[in-house]
Amino acid sequence: MDETPKRFDRIVAILIQLQSKKIVKAQELAHRFDVSLRTIYRDIRTLEASGVPIYSEAGVGYALMDGYRLPPVMFTREEVSSFIAAEKLMQKFTDPSLGSHYASAMYKLKSVLRGTDKDWLSNVESRILMQAAEPLFHDSSPNTLALLFESIAEKKQIILCYKTLEAEEPTKRNIEPVGVFHDHNNWYFLGYCHLRKDYRQFRTDRIQGIKKTEFDFTIEHDSLETYLVKNETIPTTKVRILVEKKVLNYLRYEQKYHGFVSEKEIGNQIEMTFMSRDIQEGFPRWILMFGDYARILEPETLRTRVLELIETYKKRHS
Repeated sequence: MDETPKRFDRIVAILIQLQSKKIVKAQELAHRFDVSLRTIYRDIRTLEASGVPIYSEAGVGYALMDGYRLPPVMFTREEVSSFIAAEKLMQKFTDPSLGSHYASAMYKLKSVLRGTDKDWLSNVESRILMQAAEPLFHDSSPNTLALLFESIAEKKQIILCYKTLEAEEPTKRNIEPVGVFHDHNNWYFLGYCHLRKDYRQFRTDRIQGIKKTEFDFTIEHDSLETYLVKNETIPTTKVRILVEKKVLNYLRYEQKYHGFVSEKEIGNQIEMTFMSRDIQEGFPRWILMFGDYARILEPETLRTRVLELIETYKKRHS
């Protein structure tokens, strides 16, 4: 098989990636294109031989000389389709400020398309619809994500007006945002709270006000992944339940949020194993939704807690 076209495409893609970041590591390129480091080194030498000004630093990576840029590249229809899907997501699942910036970028992208591709694109985008399950941002703080991104990029503290589920009134806090993530149909960010003197997690729809300050970060924070992994080390309790097969798909929808580990078939039922972080509130209230199709095998404390909730429900409705 002739590898020349495939190699040419890879070399062009490497050049585009070099333009997209300040520093690109060889290992990052090898992982993206599923080739060896030796192949990446060879491709970089090919680019250098063709006149592309690349400089490298051992243990750091590759970079283009300042000022070097190629004219805009043409996009394939498949690439443009992915942009349309992303645009629809941006319209529904980010704040208005970011959504408008992305829409502006899309106008620029569409302007470089061929006429036939513009017609093709128009036919596709009119047939794609995204629907958010619930509001992701508080009405009084609609551009939360945009301000969080600015704060993280500039390493400036924010003042947050935040209302927890338990509190009747919101509290003001000075926060150093570490990172933003999406989970369980909601946007969250993790940051160092100067009020609590510790790292805390915040949900964007509970933020009733956000303002960037001129105060610099006081701490050199680790990556977001570091703190999320730390949260996973919270003590857990092993839970085993036996469920009927006909409700299994409904449990699978949210099983990962309750520490799902494994499942095995036992006759016409399925035994599911979890490592739960909350067998007092979260897990028992979740499993009650399927109580007539499920049986708790262990621990006994979970079974007792479920029965307590049932008794409370009976008293309230007797």
